[in-house]
Amino acid sequence: MSPLPFTDMSASALAAEIRQGRASAAEVVEAHIDVFRQVNPGLNALVAERFDAAREEARRADARVAVAAPDEPLPPLLGVPCTVKEAVAFTGMPNSSGVVARGGVPATATAPVAQRLVDAGAIVLGVTNTSEMCLWVESENRLYGRTRNPYNPTRTAGGSSGGEGAAVGSGASPFGVASDIGGSIRIPSFCCGVFGHKPTRGLLPATGSWPPCDDGNRALFAHGPIARRAEDLMPLLRIMAGPDGVDPLAAEMDLGDPADVSLRDLPVLLIDEAWPLAASVDMLWARERAAGALAAAGAQVRRRRMPALRRAVESYITTLARMSGIGARDVLFAAGANEVHWRALLRRGGPHTVATRLLLVAERAQTRLPRRWAERLITTGEAIADELRNAIGDGVLLEPTLATTAPRHGRTVGRPWWLAHVVPFNLAGLPVTQTPLGLDPEGLPLGVQVVAGHGRDHVSIAVALELERVFGGWTPPPLHVGGRPDRLVRVLS
Repeated sequence: MSPLPFTDMSASALAAEIRQGRASAAEVVEAHIDVFRQVNPGLNALVAERFDAAREEARRADARVAVAAPDEPLPPLLGVPCTVKEAVAFTGMPNSSGVVARGGVPATATAPVAQRLVDAGAIVLGVTNTSEMCLWVESENRLYGRTRNPYNPTRTAGGSSGGEGAAVGSGASPFGVASDIGGSIRIPSFCCGVFGHKPTRGLLPATGSWPPCDDGNRALFAHGPIARRAEDLMPLLRIMAGPDGVDPLAAEMDLGDPADVSLRDLPVLLIDEAWPLAASVDMLWARERAAGALAAAGAQVRRRRMPALRRAVESYITTLARMSGIGARDVLFAAGANEVHWRALLRRGGPHTVATRLLLVAERAQTRLPRRWAERLITTGEAIADELRNAIGDGVLLEPTLATTAPRHGRTVGRPWWLAHVVPFNLAGLPVTQTPLGLDPEGLPLGVQVVAGHGRDHVSIAVALELERVFGGWTPPPLHVGGRPDRLVRVLS
């Protein structure tokens, strides 16, 4: 048996232990359920569980291993537990994205990206919390409440996949399925100290998320994995990738191998500050350390300015608002929510968060933006995307995920400039691997985005693997159990 406890191991390592008979799927699944039972009352990461079904699936996996011939190929993730963002459909589980009017509505089918993992043998423990409609960077809603950061409960776990980030970051899940239309994989992965990968545009189908994508916003959206170990990212992508016959953007792509990537002479780009919200000293220091580690491996680090990035947030917001065929208000009405009058948006309470109420006001204001201004901002976004693609080329870009470490709860609400460091890469459709880089003096995760060229997901993942080797990757947190900040335990199962 491995010297590491099950709740520290990668999914790949767990699968090997189960396949080779050194551990049972039942033991592995139960170890992760135990962590959830300890930490979830304080974190509120998992919002609906299927523990009994997972135990039965683990028993069936063990029975399959027991009768398998020595050379019989078994599913690559057989018996390995995982979690799924509540916004990603999984048959029989809630699929509301925190919208009160949609509470209790179960998914009637499973999203292709989740089904492909199940077909590969993964066992889903449950679904995790999101921001309301998946439209803000903090995971809070009036249906399930707020998700807290496993490193400090006064800090956000990020959003919109904050429940997934907290589940993986706490050690309760080896990996999970998430989605990203404006940082929603990368921000929670960063805040919770784990790895997350936003794939190249079109690599994974967008089918099966709620709210659904339309032809206007699909190009900004991506499903992708969050994992506690970098070695899992590429195998998970290979399982989830490929067209599904529904998403018109999903296409077959040749996926490279991170092992074939040489860091020697790899171009590594750093953009000097050109953002509406400048990164803190700690965040820039983390990026510089990452660049230094890559330089030590033979990479060629260079710098440049990109002043157009100052317009990235407004260009992104305008692109999302004007290109989408359905707005947030329409989504709420389709879910059965009552009409939201503007006076009600100013009152406390009600079925919608402050972030959602502000979003509805901003959405209404966006419709009054003169058409020529909107077109100019959309064009600016396209130019930013082109400049980024050309600047990165065959190399990678290192960029902080947020301007600071995980903010306190509520500090980002009504402040769209927090999106500045993530949304340019949604505009460009480029692959990004969020990579942890240890903890700051207050014990909060540090990290960096590693951005690669189109279709070069294996390159950003190769860089993440090197940075994990140098800096250690995920650091198991002290966990606040049962919502009591005075009880700190380190769960190593």
